[in-house]
Amino acid sequence: MSAEGSEPGPGSGSGPGPGPLCPEHGQALSWFCGSERRPVCAACAGLGGRCRGHRIRRAEERAEELRNKIVDQCERLQLQSAAITKYVADVLPGKNQRAVSMASAARELVIQRLSLVRSLCESEEQRLLEQVHGEEERAHQSILTQRVHWAEALQKLDTIRTGLVGMLTHLDDLQLIQKEQEIFERTEEAEGILDPQESEMLNFNEKCTRSPLLTQLWATAVLGSLSGTEDIRIDERTVSPFLQLSDDRKTLTFSTKKSKACADGPERFDHWPNALAATSFQNGLHAWMVNVQNSCAYKVGVASGHLPRKGSGSDCRLGHNAFSWVFSRYDQEFRFSHNGQHEPLGLLRGPAQLGVVLDLQAQELLFYEPASGTVLCAHHGSFPGPLFPVFAVADQTISIVR
Repeated sequence: MSAEGSEPGPGSGSGPGPGPLCPEHGQALSWFCGSERRPVCAACAGLGGRCRGHRIRRAEERAEELRNKIVDQCERLQLQSAAITKYVADVLPGKNQRAVSMASAARELVIQRLSLVRSLCESEEQRLLEQVHGEEERAHQSILTQRVHWAEALQKLDTIRTGLVGMLTHLDDLQLIQKEQEIFERTEEAEGILDPQESEMLNFNEKCTRSPLLTQLWATAVLGSLSGTEDIRIDERTVSPFLQLSDDRKTLTFSTKKSKACADGPERFDHWPNALAATSFQNGLHAWMVNVQNSCAYKVGVASGHLPRKGSGSDCRLGHNAFSWVFSRYDQEFRFSHNGQHEPLGLLRGPAQLGVVLDLQAQELLFYEPASGTVLCAHHGSFPGPLFPVFAVADQTISIVR
């Protein structure tokens, strides 16, 4: 016989006290058969009993094991309840506040832009505001649904835990063993309640304010009203030795020969044909225009002041690192590049002039062709300030127009 405790004998029938007796032998059910998973008496567990050779242990040991399992489960349920309570108390209010805040910012953005072209797009303003309101309501409703869901989950967990604690405190050994299946079912039910997970459904979707019509009208208005109000010129200390800078510091001309007249310094690009503007932007709305009709190889955009200047690596190459965002042309290939990610742009011809709009409030960078009124590319992202207008040219000449 395999026994996990001492082997039962004829006189080992004493147990935890009066209780159900073995229907076969009339003795106390003081032992537990692990093979049949039920309480048995000493006679059943003995050499001539029906459980001979089974895994036998004392009933109080089995009951103690179940008690320990219940204690462990209650502790896990308590921790899970605490985590859900913290999520409901700390995360969901923040989500709701952020959704309201972002909805308010989105309204201001829509109203600000439409104010420049209100006579042309009053219906567009109303449509977009309704979308913002609908998105805010959707986010708010999702958060309310989450509150209800987790409130029900907390109530269910509390009910399960209360039931398990009741078993732990009110049932004797045999009753506890007889409730093993119920204990298992309640534990399984509790384990089916998953922990809260991050979901985009709880966030306000800023894309609801994006409109091709609005973007195009807004870019036209911005370039018309802001371009030329800021005097953007090239910082001569940053100009690559493969570039020549005009006296007015607005035109860059590529040279295949490296200039020996340029004194090297920490600000100068020493390999790639790059240059930064002397002006930087920390916040607000800015626009400028670049004449690119004479060049078939150039880059125009913005870059952080942290952009490395020395060497031939990608960390200094515009669009190939996290510090630069550029529109580029190589022959008939046009693309937007940032951090080594290159987005092809299906342009049939190169623009003669390239407008750049930088909205640091909305975290948006836009490239625009004034001649056709076409938005060539729009990028939404996080821009760490300050940002400098940046230029690169590997063919002929480009110039800052205004």
